[in-house]
Amino acid sequence: MIIPVDQADDERLADYVKLREVNLRRLLEEEHGLFIAEGDKVIRRAADAGYEPRSFLLAQRWLDSLADVLAKWPDAPVYLVSEELAEQVTGFHVHRGALASYRRRPAEDLGTLLDGVRHGRIAIFDDIVDHTNVGAGFRAAAAMGVDAVLVTPTCADPLYRRSVKVSMGTVFQVPWTRLTSWPADLVRLQEHGFVTAAFALTDDSISLDELVALKHDRLALIFGTEGHGLRRDVLERADFTVRIPMAGGVDSLNVASSAAVAFYATRP
Repeated sequence: MIIPVDQADDERLADYVKLREVNLRRLLEEEHGLFIAEGDKVIRRAADAGYEPRSFLLAQRWLDSLADVLAKWPDAPVYLVSEELAEQVTGFHVHRGALASYRRRPAEDLGTLLDGVRHGRIAIFDDIVDHTNVGAGFRAAAAMGVDAVLVTPTCADPLYRRSVKVSMGTVFQVPWTRLTSWPADLVRLQEHGFVTAAFALTDDSISLDELVALKHDRLALIFGTEGHGLRRDVLERADFTVRIPMAGGVDSLNVASSAAVAFYATRP
């Protein structure tokens, strides 16, 4: 259902207003149960994952290439706008000229998610506040065959537009849920047979190579916030503290890079 729109204040475009204002967007997206997909590839991956669109915001040039996606949801409004109008509404240059608003799903049940683990590895992102790092972490998890991602209560939203974009839509293909009792939920992981490995620079940490050599069947790899890393109570509850050896006087890697290295090293 294609609907031309030529006014930035058209109330039908409310889902797309000021996409760069994180606090505003968090309130709006939580209240209405939506998330925004940006770019044709991400829109397509959300559709392939079965998410239901609320609407699309497209420039004319995307109608043909996304025709098959639009055909799956003939009742979803397609707001046809100029790229200049899209920039006015969203607050930034939408260089791909394609956005979609999708309905969120209820959070996965933790027990069900853990029961579905096949390859024996999950990741936990604790208090990672940068949406770019969250998206990059999910992309690494998808690429390296990690079964699931758990995010702690204070971690940034994996379905925020920037996270989704950086992940290239892989956030839709990796099962994930948000923990509600952290770090107490580590007990539930251990009850499901997971050995928990917290990545941190501590005096008692083992190297990543040493962790790999132990050949645990089920591993939960825990990564902390960009500035302070993991809290003491998390480290105390984990089975191991693990470090990635560094060269050249470098003390550590970016958290998303660390996750990618760990995912590769522990692959089945």
